[in-house]
Amino acid sequence: MNKQKRTEIFTRLQAENPSPETELHYTSPFELLISVLLSAQATDISVNKATARLYPIANTPATIKALGVDGLKKYIKTIGLFNTKAANVIKTCTILLEEHDGEVPQTRKALEALPGVGRKTANVVLNTAFGQPTIAVDTHIFRVSNRTKIAPGKNVDEVEKKLLKFIPKEFKLDAHHWLILHGRYICTARKPRCSACIIEDLCEFKNKTED
Repeated sequence: MNKQKRTEIFTRLQAENPSPETELHYTSPFELLISVLLSAQATDISVNKATARLYPIANTPATIKALGVDGLKKYIKTIGLFNTKAANVIKTCTILLEEHDGEVPQTRKALEALPGVGRKTANVVLNTAFGQPTIAVDTHIFRVSNRTKIAPGKNVDEVEKKLLKFIPKEFKLDAHHWLILHGRYICTARKPRCSACIIEDLCEFKNKTED
């Protein structure tokens, strides 16, 4: 795929959704961090349901730490892997309090040092909470990048590097959200909705579907 096509793809995605946002509900960088940590192998909907119960009770490192692992589990037990996630959240809160004055760090190195926080989670926080032009490659972005040929790659790291290289600078900040939403609602896994796709004529996927 050439530069002209990529530019047109993101121009259209931007025109359709000028100010894309994550579908996770949050009111602070800390809430976003916890929500993203909980969202691993879980849907945003399930996380939002759990945090709607949790955050009114505890939404700071100190108040969540005070719940303890067992106390936190009561709020997140509907989410997959909740036992491991509860332990990681409490450990993360402890580190934030002891090493970062209770604030979410704004560097990749510090974020990835938190329990349960990998590169993808760090990228989401850096991008969404702090406005850095990072791209968190999840299953949706990986699929869309390969299927359309925007940035084909064998693994998430390869796709991330290509996206950062190929996406025009003016689109990098929001590209993460556009690609996730496109994969979630249009370029779906089993049967992409090609006839409803605004970039269908630019996409290089050979097996396009018809409704």
